[in-house]
Amino acid sequence: MANEKNLIPNSERSPSEVRENGKKGGQKSGEVRREKRILRELLEEALLKKTKTGNKYIDITNALIKQAEKGNIKAYETIRDTLGQKPIDKIEHNGSIPVVIVDDITE
Repeated sequence: MANEKNLIPNSERSPSEVRENGKKGGQKSGEVRREKRILRELLEEALLKKTKTGNKYIDITNALIKQAEKGNIKAYETIRDTLGQKPIDKIEHNGSIPVVIVDDITE
């Protein structure tokens, strides 16, 4: 965790320092994106490898269905959501809500 006493805002830094820090951030961001892309490509390649039943995508799908049949709620939700049947999480309200203000409250 950073010690907030040691933090210097960019407004108090020279333009060259700000530029150098931005450059470092951009380079690190590029490294992280490349690592994620490599991991994604390796995972996709591994999932497409042939197995006795077809490929790993098929094996994982079958295992997921078996788990859902056994009552695994998370497996069921994963299947449901993947099929595009996930319930909407937000509530929309287009009407007005009446507000009543009471000035005199007697106890």
